[in-house]
Amino acid sequence: MYMFCNGAIIKESKARISPFDHGFLYGLGVFETFRLYDGHPFLLDDHLDRLNASLKELNIDSSVNRTEITRILDKLISANRYNNARIRLNVSAGNSPMGLQTSPFLNPNMLVFMSPIIVQDTLQEKKAILLKTPRNTPETGMRLKSHHFLNNIAAKREIADLPVGEGIFLTENGFIAEGIISNLFWVKDSTIFTPDTRTGILNGITRQWIIKYADLIGLRCEEGFFSPADLARAEEVFYTNSVQEIVSISSIDSVGQYKGKNGSVTVKLYQGYQRVKKQIWSRNELCANEEIL
Repeated sequence: MYMFCNGAIIKESKARISPFDHGFLYGLGVFETFRLYDGHPFLLDDHLDRLNASLKELNIDSSVNRTEITRILDKLISANRYNNARIRLNVSAGNSPMGLQTSPFLNPNMLVFMSPIIVQDTLQEKKAILLKTPRNTPETGMRLKSHHFLNNIAAKREIADLPVGEGIFLTENGFIAEGIISNLFWVKDSTIFTPDTRTGILNGITRQWIIKYADLIGLRCEEGFFSPADLARAEEVFYTNSVQEIVSISSIDSVGQYKGKNGSVTVKLYQGYQRVKKQIWSRNELCANEEIL
């Protein structure tokens, strides 16, 4: 497998970065994970906007743009011969002496990983469970997709031996937050509900697409602070991320049973996603192209 490492396409086994990278020493790094569909990087512009905002938040003096990344992706497609793939774009602070640095990081490390993925043409259905592990609060004023993943790992260990597809975090105050690697939605009386970003969740790129698309097709979407009792009253539940797309939930242990892949709203959103995943760069393009709604 070939990857991109600081300007070069190399075999993964040849990749090297310094142990003095503050992404390793202090967790100062962020990443984006997205998919290629027949070579098209779906919602790449939205991913890069979030990545660049995160780099600014971490005082890493760097930004990336579509032209730069698509050139790298073209080289990786040629080297690995994958048109349908999972991509992880990772930028870490780079090398500095040990110690908590407050000045900007001027020489970040940039890595791009590619792995093959099988394209699913049908809506998937899984089970979920409420986690005992609470969602931690963000390290800064907003949740970054950063190297700080211990909370997620602890949650993954909690469900490792259970026959469920996802675990759902609650905040310390008992509000519904998000999945271990996903954002959560549910439907009641044709209204879509999802936790507000003020609960400390990651503002997922697919989450943002769902909210935008729902509005354009006339579905109400309400963000807020919700309890498990709200989830118990739901008719449909689904979760989203950029790799698994939209996944229906048939049940949440101790909370409720749902329509799963037979939920009409979930199906409508899934079908809309399938129509656009090979062609748009940003959710904002939905407004300019009524043909794909």
